Amino acid sequence: MIAVLDASAAIEVVLQREQSEKFTSCIAAADWVIAPTLFIAEVSNVFYKYQKLADFPFAVCEKGIEQAIILPDDFINEGDLYREAFKLACDLNHSVYDMLYLTVARRNNATLLSLDKELLKIARKCSVNIIG
Repeated sequence: MIAVLDASAAIEVVLQREQSEKFTSCIAAADWVIAPTLFIAEVSNVFYKYQKLADFPFAVCEKGIEQAIILPDDFINEGDLYREAFKLACDLNHSVYDMLYLTVARRNNATLLSLDKELLKIARKCSVNIIG
């Protein structure tokens, strides 16, 4: 199985929340785990918010970012994705950010790992395998 990991699923794993075991098992079972390079910025931004709004210690956030960005085996550059992601965003009325993950999943016949309910709903409509 090829898995596309989005930031929401990675954060779930790193913080060992309720659904972390499910995602951890999927990541371990996957032959290849990939994400668009946007993943790094998204994960970093989540921990920025935790640090500023939830008073997580800076060092904990930094370690969380590092733990998250080692989960994917490879990152796919958005320079190769933006046209298709932009078209999907316009056609499906959804953010380009999320459509980058969907584009990676579609192109690689991969399973999308996410907790984003709207993204999962759209992926299902596009016949992309999901775990969420």
